[in-house]
Amino acid sequence: MADPYQNSYRRGEADGYGSYGEGGEDQYGYQSEYPAQEEDAASDVTEGHDEDDQMYEGEYQGIPHPDEVRAARRAARAKAHATADMVSEHEELAEQYEDIMEDCGHGRFQWSLFTVLGLALMADSVECFVVAFALPSAEKDMCLSNAEKGMLGLIVFLGMMFGAFVWGGMADKLGRRKCLIVALAINCIAAFLSSFAQSYGFFIFFRLFSGFGIGGSVPIVYSYFSEFLQMDKRGEHLSWLCMFWMMGGIYASFTAWGIIPRYGWGFSMGTEFQFHSWRVFVLVCALPAIASLIGLMFMPESPRFLLEHAKHDEAWMILKQLHDTNCRAKGEPERVFTVSQIKTPKTQEDEFFEIQSSTGTAFQRWVVRTLTLVKLVLKNVVSLLGRDLRLPTLLMAIIWFTMAFSYYGLSVWFPDMIRHLQYEEYESKVKIFHREKVEHFHFNFSLENQVHKEGEYIDDKFVNIVMKSVTFENSLFEDCYFEDIKSIDTYFKNCTIRSSVFYNTDLYEERFIDCRMENTNFTHSKKGCHLDFEEENDVLIYLVSFLGSLAVLPGNIISALFMDKIGRIKMIGGSMLISAACTFFLFLSFSQAAIIALQCLFCGVSVAAWNGIEVVTVELYPASKRATAFGVLNAICKLAAILGSSIFASFVEITRAVPILLSCAALVCGGLLALKLPETREKVLL
Repeated sequence: MADPYQNSYRRGEADGYGSYGEGGEDQYGYQSEYPAQEEDAASDVTEGHDEDDQMYEGEYQGIPHPDEVRAARRAARAKAHATADMVSEHEELAEQYEDIMEDCGHGRFQWSLFTVLGLALMADSVECFVVAFALPSAEKDMCLSNAEKGMLGLIVFLGMMFGAFVWGGMADKLGRRKCLIVALAINCIAAFLSSFAQSYGFFIFFRLFSGFGIGGSVPIVYSYFSEFLQMDKRGEHLSWLCMFWMMGGIYASFTAWGIIPRYGWGFSMGTEFQFHSWRVFVLVCALPAIASLIGLMFMPESPRFLLEHAKHDEAWMILKQLHDTNCRAKGEPERVFTVSQIKTPKTQEDEFFEIQSSTGTAFQRWVVRTLTLVKLVLKNVVSLLGRDLRLPTLLMAIIWFTMAFSYYGLSVWFPDMIRHLQYEEYESKVKIFHREKVEHFHFNFSLENQVHKEGEYIDDKFVNIVMKSVTFENSLFEDCYFEDIKSIDTYFKNCTIRSSVFYNTDLYEERFIDCRMENTNFTHSKKGCHLDFEEENDVLIYLVSFLGSLAVLPGNIISALFMDKIGRIKMIGGSMLISAACTFFLFLSFSQAAIIALQCLFCGVSVAAWNGIEVVTVELYPASKRATAFGVLNAICKLAAILGSSIFASFVEITRAVPILLSCAALVCGGLLALKLPETREKVLL
């Protein structure tokens, strides 16, 4: 049987680096001590400092030196390695890679990557909000029906579901950085085109592809960033990364608040092309993705991915860049990167691609590579249900589903419930006119929140007015003239309209329900729907989303600081169970203020579970399956979001008991199952 490590990478002795496999306590061929310097060879950095200046600050507090802690961890891993009956090649590579990351340290390089990847995560968050904020204006601009509005609200999640599955799978085969760049580019292009789309069909098509592109950000970002972190930094800094999701919600709320109500920010080119301010908001929402895309051009590929695919030279150069960047930032430019050999297995997929690239035409090679890639991705997905990963995968799938079902369902239910309460309050002030008879009258004032029953309107004029929430029931209109009417939620039900004229109005056919028309003309009807930003864009909805996003901050900070101390499993289980308890308080809320407060409480508590779930997902799976597993689980998350949003929204006007009980049951189920997961905080990334 051929040696799986036959393609080990070696740096020659001329480079002056140490060598793996030539002894050393850890048996991974890693030289952890730096070459001793002669007395006269002191670096300029250390000149002028005596030994007292170099004394470790925590010595008198009894705090172990970081080097001592690192050495102890390596000794423990070496001991476990020596006593194990058999150590797989992937476990050996994982421990070797952990040693390298510990010596590279955590510094400027990781913080730069943290910012770039955080912007990609922020773009994912913005994508979840953009349609919800733009919809009240877009529905008037495009005259959307209730069914079309519902589809538009779900289409982004549908695109994100497929995007997570596809991009997560490809990132394990083509590379994290490459796939993330392509995914973000698709998102940016589709978002740009959607802002100019005038028809509903084109708009929903581009939003679908925008969601498909951004769907790859979450699985790739966490997999990518985790492979630049050492074990004792992983939980904390992956949790800090979640802060960008909160920032995305705040960014979307602020920009919507500041842009959408500004009607004058748009422009039009005749009657066929309208570019209102909500379209400017859609454009602005693409800025985080664009910024991340630019930043990725200066970031390297994950060295762990490269090692998995036997690209030794590239991985070594990136690890050296990581080491040298951090050392220079810490004022230690004299420290030498001591890695000289990294053992990694050669993958069969690389051989297959190489063979196919030398035969056939360019199109044939593309077809073969595409089919091979699809086959490898599907094979990787199926392997998640193999003997070793079946139970963790099933548990994680249920936990992701229950968490997303409750979180996204309530995220839709909270603002919808507030709108419903506002509508009930507004409706309670309705003015009812019964059997009124108006003849030869000129209506030159707006009508709002009125119901006219069994009225008679003879030879009346309705000119240049706004009708908002006006209903005429069982009424007669004879010889009436309607001109330049702008209407919102205005309907004629079971009315008789004789010898009347509708000129330049937006009273379309669907506004007349079971009405009888006799000798009535509609001429020069308005195109599009009336836009009244001051009235149709309630500032309270933006405020609710902003407060819900801001409430995540305390939970994010607490989970980041205690993720490694409490443990991932207790963090997930405890957060989900406490969130379930919080939902019961919704039975006591009868006002808008109470619902807003409970939304903030729920978001602040549940974010710790989200952080823990994402960290555990990264740590449970080996590098060759990490992004694939994350993509599959994130696709399940988006499916749960679609179901939760649809189900919870349908009960807004019926009862609050069903959404509360559903969310509570899902959170309790997920929280209890989370306690069955293995703890991963002391586990090296396989």
